[in-house]
Amino acid sequence: MSEQWGAGGGGVREWRECAERSDVVLLDGFHALKHALRFGAEVLAVVADEPERVRELAAALAPDVEEAVARLVRQGALKELLPRVHPTGVAALAVRPDREAGRAALARTPRPAPVVLLDNPRNLGNVGAVVRLAAGFGVTGVVTRGDLDPWHPNVVRAGAGLHYATTVDRLELEELPPGPVYALDPEGEDIRALVLPDDALLAFGSERHGISPELRARADHLVSLPMRPQVSSYNLATSVAMTLFHWGGPKG
Repeated sequence: MSEQWGAGGGGVREWRECAERSDVVLLDGFHALKHALRFGAEVLAVVADEPERVRELAAALAPDVEEAVARLVRQGALKELLPRVHPTGVAALAVRPDREAGRAALARTPRPAPVVLLDNPRNLGNVGAVVRLAAGFGVTGVVTRGDLDPWHPNVVRAGAGLHYATTVDRLELEELPPGPVYALDPEGEDIRALVLPDDALLAFGSERHGISPELRARADHLVSLPMRPQVSSYNLATSVAMTLFHWGGPKG
């Protein structure tokens, strides 16, 4: 690639060619790029309106990936490539992790940390926030059931590129990894009386409908979070954060 990509040059054409690949993910903004690089993503292209500004961001905020950012970033008119431009003025394309390798990681036992299971989630931003939480707590993975794609660009954006720090996939009920299912439900046992094992599947339903009947039937334990009477529910990401904090978080 040439160092400078003009608005109508080959670099933009190359970006568009990469974007047509079925295994490519959009990383929108500097923080998504930073996290993806930290956790081993194969980044194919990085475009910025002002590459030098992005290099300065890397030097100030992420010196561990500064060299990679400086090597990858090229100048280009983002408004010609994307419907909206992130405030940091940079976007990237990266290869989505191998799905079979991710499923193998989910199935591997013993597990050092739980799997978070989102049962028919509806809000893309909430799912991205859960991925970000899961990465911070070092969980084994985030699995969704239902028609929402956990690799949707808006989910990846909300997750700040931390899909690469854990395994993220959509599975059917019969494809779930092994382990006891602890399903969050208002009728369950108070979580404060329980110890959540490392090999658990921590299942969360939608805020409106809760856990589906089929997953509820599959659950080994129903678990409730403390909540003041007449408060109907917590935000999904808040529920996940409370549960993971109770589990205990990263060891060491």
